[in-house]
Amino acid sequence: MSDAYRAALERAYTLALDFHGLRAQRRPAATASFDALRAALNGPTPTDGMAPAEVIEQLAEGVEAGLMGGAGPRYFAKVTGGSHPVGVAADWLTSIWGQNSGSYLGSPANAVVEQIAAAWLLDLLSLPPECSIGFTTGATMASFVCLAAARSEVLRKVGWDVDAQGLFGAPPIDVCLGNDAHATIFAALRYLGLGHDRVIRIPTDDTGRMQAGALSTALASCGGPLIVIGQAGQINTGAFDPFNEIADLVHCHGGWLHVDGAFGLWARSCPALLHLTEGIEQADSWATDGHKWLQMPYDCGYAIVRDAHAHRRAMAYEASYLPAAGGECREPFHYVPELSRRARGFATWALIRALGRSGIAAMIEQHCALARRMAQRLASEAGVEIGNPVELNQFVVQFGTGLPPPQRDQLTRAVIGHVQAAGVCYVGEASWRERVVMRFSVISWATTEADIDRSAESIIAAWRAVGAGVTAASEITPGSTA
Repeated sequence: MSDAYRAALERAYTLALDFHGLRAQRRPAATASFDALRAALNGPTPTDGMAPAEVIEQLAEGVEAGLMGGAGPRYFAKVTGGSHPVGVAADWLTSIWGQNSGSYLGSPANAVVEQIAAAWLLDLLSLPPECSIGFTTGATMASFVCLAAARSEVLRKVGWDVDAQGLFGAPPIDVCLGNDAHATIFAALRYLGLGHDRVIRIPTDDTGRMQAGALSTALASCGGPLIVIGQAGQINTGAFDPFNEIADLVHCHGGWLHVDGAFGLWARSCPALLHLTEGIEQADSWATDGHKWLQMPYDCGYAIVRDAHAHRRAMAYEASYLPAAGGECREPFHYVPELSRRARGFATWALIRALGRSGIAAMIEQHCALARRMAQRLASEAGVEIGNPVELNQFVVQFGTGLPPPQRDQLTRAVIGHVQAAGVCYVGEASWRERVVMRFSVISWATTEADIDRSAESIIAAWRAVGAGVTAASEITPGSTA
């Protein structure tokens, strides 16, 4: 390696360590405007090159103020993990190794490591050991892969080969899902030609759980191929569908049950939370993210399918330049859409090996405890309402309890703006039951009780500043929890 390229790698290493070391002190939101970021890095297409280390320096300096604090301890707006240092270190090696991980031929090391990590994942999640796993970009593509397998299998059962004949002339598939399903599920259905408007929406309860009785009623009018999509961890409330009841209903109708478990499926690895997932093991496929509760660096998801033949039938392809691995080794590209892709097995293996079963369980349990701590602290303040029981790591908040709903929406939006401006923590706005809410998620390995307490103080201070503008103090009722 030339001295110039070594200098670039060494500079990147130093900058990365500096960034990681200051993550707790950084503001969790970007501070630069679009125009400022563009001005820092834009210009005419370069005619001549630049010294590699200078390029790295310019890139880091140019984007610094536009980086979000998702890897830090006080970022609560979205369900994003904290990019654990062990995973990042393995990911650095993944980049320098430069493996094309689609096939065994492209990277025997990755193929073997993926196979080992897949078995570990199934064990950690207490899912059937015969399941196959595809390593995807994230839960969106994981659900796409699982639903592709579902589409193939439910049509095969009625004599239609969708992989050969396509959807033209195929028997229509009934797709049922809860009314509070995540947007990425609708995206996956659209990508698969199943449409996002022709689905059968099943009513949900106050926390977003699919109502089994309503599903039973809907299935009574479904007579053809059937796919039902359940949810493990509703994005706003963390709620789990009643899988025992749902699974029985779906399988009695000959259908396929898929579970969107982007973050909630990881509750299977925590004994204290296992009761929330009861019956989920009866499903036919599961999608989850590695860059959420496993704390993987981006990007990594897992498409898990009980019927490995259906999984492979939907994804596999052949080419003369891709000889089979042979023996007991699986070919990675038989289980995901991509042939050329990042080797996601290395960082997955490294994080599971570093944390172990006990470490993963303890981290998840701690995050749920921290979420309850935050909810209790906020609920103790007059005028603050927690919108759901905190069973997992997710909850929603509204401000201005007792005031008319439109006014609560305005106050909640104003509090969120104040919190973001203060820069202690980062929270985001969401819509829940047609109301504006602050959604709160605790899912970074780096978050501590001190981070929760400091953030709670900032949120309460913001609410007091905003609430002071409400003319009649008597209009605001004491805080409450759902």
